Amino acid sequence: MTARRGDPLARVRALCLALPEAHEAVAWGEPTFRVRNKLFAMYASAGNHHGAGRAAVWIKAARSSQALMVQHDADRFFVPPYVGVSGWVGMWLDKRPAWTEVNELLRDAYRRTAPKRLLAQLDAQG
Repeated sequence: MTARRGDPLARVRALCLALPEAHEAVAWGEPTFRVRNKLFAMYASAGNHHGAGRAAVWIKAARSSQALMVQHDADRFFVPPYVGVSGWVGMWLDKRPAWTEVNELLRDAYRRTAPKRLLAQLDAQG
């Protein structure tokens, strides 16, 4: 599937599903991205209360990383409801996000979630 440039969900989906054994499941009315059924990212659409009027992606992260990102650039990053207490970080996707950075954060979240065998497979991909 090719992600359309103006469709943030399509781009998030393409980045997530390119990771070994990653899959999509709808939960809480939104697409979530998982590996071995463990959540590593969630899309928050602008039209759903999760997105609060703006498209975003919620990404599994360390609490220390979350704090640094939000303090450094609160215009792009935020603490998402529900999962923010566990260190997840939200990233707004409505104002020309840096897709290279989105990809890096998604890959890091995947690394926090995937088993070692899949991490080896990811490393082999380059």
